[in-house]
Amino acid sequence: MQLEQRLSARENLFHKVVVATVFAMLTGLAAQVRIPVPFSPVPVTGQTFIVLLSPLLIDRWSVLSQILYTSLGILGVPWFSGHSAGLQTLLGPTGGYLLGFIVASFFISQGLQSGKHRSSSAVVLRLAIANFGLIYGFGLTQLYLWFAGKGVHISLSRLLSMGLIPFVSGDLIKILLAYSTYSLFRKISE
Repeated sequence: MQLEQRLSARENLFHKVVVATVFAMLTGLAAQVRIPVPFSPVPVTGQTFIVLLSPLLIDRWSVLSQILYTSLGILGVPWFSGHSAGLQTLLGPTGGYLLGFIVASFFISQGLQSGKHRSSSAVVLRLAIANFGLIYGFGLTQLYLWFAGKGVHISLSRLLSMGLIPFVSGDLIKILLAYSTYSLFRKISE
């Protein structure tokens, strides 16, 4: 019986790592849905949809998916936005958003561990905090530092107009789509 349990645990672990890898690949695919913003070095992408959805579907394994996505991209897998890769992307104007994806995945999955935080309003609130607080917090910080590294001082209003405001409506749609997809999967699995 002991051997059976160990084999089952290994199989379960293998399955979870494979699912996390699939979500890393989905994030890379969604990054290729890219709309340049003419006045900003930050494009509109589909990544945040996967980042917000994955903790709802695969819990804390979503953190591994985002770590894999970021790490493999740094190591050369060309799946960051615009088929870019390498450490220069992490150090560039969008690198903070990539780090924010990891933190946001952790925040969402941790908040949903207990059943009491799975009500619709709690889930949507966690998605909004993860998106607008964590992803944008890291993203805007890196964007500011990137400009500062080039010797360009930008005001808070200009920073927000380049790194947040153009994305709000699309991100609200992504939050609602992630929540709707999650709700559909919950109904199907019940």
